[in-house]
Amino acid sequence: MKLLTMATILPALLLLLTTMLETTTADQDPPSDLSAFCKGKCDVRCSLASRKDRCLKYCGICCTKCNCVPSGTFGNKDECPCYRDLKNSKGESKCP
Repeated sequence: MKLLTMATILPALLLLLTTMLETTTADQDPPSDLSAFCKGKCDVRCSLASRKDRCLKYCGICCTKCNCVPSGTFGNKDECPCYRDLKNSKGESKCP
């Protein structure tokens, strides 16, 4: 009887813990799968960046929040006030 109970409870507990771990991990990671709109716009915005991977990461975060990316590779942030106004913890512009 004890063995049957352990054989039932242990897999259920493992499934529950795995589900909880996946949920907390997913909340912390930035979206790796950007919408086609954001990916295309950020590819253009970051095309001349010296640190392209970092530029694409932050552009993607900003685009996801604002649904907007300014045209060109630099400047033009007045086209998208939300994108322009996002700040990092140091108070600097978060978006490239």
